Order: sequence, then structure tokens, then C-alpha cells
Amino acid sequence: MNHDDTPSDLQARLTALESRYAYQEDWLDTLDRTVAQQEKRLAQLERLNELMQRKIRDQQRVLQENDAATPRPEDEMPPHY
Repeated sequence: MNHDDTPSDLQARLTALESRYAYQEDWLDTLDRTVAQQEKRLAQLERLNELMQRKIRDQQRVLQENDAATPRPEDEMPPHY
């Protein structure tokens, strides 16, 4: 700021600063909404991931139980015994 600035120069600078401030405030609000949406989506994906992991573990457990319950060919007696 110079001492030579006229009131109209100061008014123009103030208007420019207010405009920049309003733009930055809007931009920050947009970023805030975007981060909130991403946080919500991340939480959904984490829940989905946990559910899928649980289902995979359950399926593996069932497969292991079925394998243990099913006799293997090498465990069976040949027909001539």
C-alpha cells in the first residue's frame, strides 16, 4: 500500500481482495463436501470389504469341513478286502 493510493485505488484493491476471499471460501466449502463424501464412501467400502472377507472365511471353513468329512480315495479299502 502506497501513500499515493487514491480512495478509488484502495476501493478497487479491497473489492479484488473480497472477490478472492469469496472464491477461496467457496473452494474450501467444495473441498470440505468432497472430503466428507469420500469419507462416507471409504466407510462403505471398508464395511463391504469386511463382509466379503467374512464370507470368504466362512466358505473356506465349509470347504475344509467338507474335505475332512469326505473320504479320500487313498483312505478307502479296495473292493477285494
